[in-house]
Amino acid sequence: MSSTVISDIATLVTNDPSLGDSSPLGLIRDAAVVIEGDRVVWTGESSKAPATDNRVDAGGRAVLPGFVDSHSHLVFAGDRTEEFNARMSGRAYSAGGIRTTVAATRTAGDAELEANLTRLLGEALRQGTTTFETKSGYGLTVEDEARALRLAARHTDEVTYLGAHVVAPEYAEDPAGYVALVTGEMLDACAPYARWIDVFCEKGAFDGDQARAILTAGKAKGLHPRVHANQLSYGPGVRLAVELDAASADHCTHLTDADVDALANSHTVATLLPGAEFSTRAAWPDARRLLDAGATVALSTDCNPGSSFTSSVPFCVALAVRDMGMTPDEAVWSATAGGAAALRRTDIGRLTPGAYADLTLLDAPSHVHLAYRPGVPLVAGVWRRGVREV
Repeated sequence: MSSTVISDIATLVTNDPSLGDSSPLGLIRDAAVVIEGDRVVWTGESSKAPATDNRVDAGGRAVLPGFVDSHSHLVFAGDRTEEFNARMSGRAYSAGGIRTTVAATRTAGDAELEANLTRLLGEALRQGTTTFETKSGYGLTVEDEARALRLAARHTDEVTYLGAHVVAPEYAEDPAGYVALVTGEMLDACAPYARWIDVFCEKGAFDGDQARAILTAGKAKGLHPRVHANQLSYGPGVRLAVELDAASADHCTHLTDADVDALANSHTVATLLPGAEFSTRAAWPDARRLLDAGATVALSTDCNPGSSFTSSVPFCVALAVRDMGMTPDEAVWSATAGGAAALRRTDIGRLTPGAYADLTLLDAPSHVHLAYRPGVPLVAGVWRRGVREV
């Protein structure tokens, strides 16, 4: 295997305090990182870097781990421009808009769905995302949910079965029948393609008892839970996520003190999705409250055609710093190591020996510029599994 050193890095984010300063980001100044094959094999001061086959000069710019987007909905057809326009003109957001995308997705062919998926993945990669999770949830039939997961599994290992996004329109008068389908025939068809199972636990979608039944059935099939929790209102989603040892409770916008305490005393990550609040003009999640309580926080895009049509983790970092009480350091950690924690991974989201060589080079001397210069395309290079792709 050939080796490559990226040297003359002004600021290297390792996310390992033992490798750099004592902060959670483990910062190393005037740094270098060595890649061999698809892994990081060394980090440290540039002057101490070992000899390698190849050298890349970072030119005094910052390097950080590739972003880990642990919550997205990328297998869909159509868009909801008219809904967004109406919402920005005063109409409130509700869970029901999902059905518009369901109708478009059902009529789309596999080639159309995969082309849209790969377009969005390329868009995200150019903005520094090297690992992503994505879900089904816009088919809501056995065949359409299974094909969404089959297509997604061609592009990522982090695939989530979300048959329980909303009740399918055919079952509007029989939600119990739809829960039976989601936990029965649909689960059987989808489980081979997925690692995770998710449910939208919310008014207008699934209540706590329905969500528990769905997640428990998924666990019995070997799928680990994630939960869309407490996005639009207070509810049982967060505490259900903790009860079932879900990897993440996602959104976490409306939280009681008991919810915050439950997250802080669990292994369930609070995944915050500021693109959704931006696009719906909803109240921002209180990241500061969660962090001060000791909860682990991740930041992700929630990229979807209805409530958060952005693939940009840097944009979400800037929103989190500006409107959710996070420091730039906390937001960058949450978008890298936090996302990895939400996927229960230790081989991504950090630049430490043995981790995958997923790196983002910024056209800036510090990671702080992600929040300091919002909307500016700062990503100058991206390596995924040791290969430069941007």
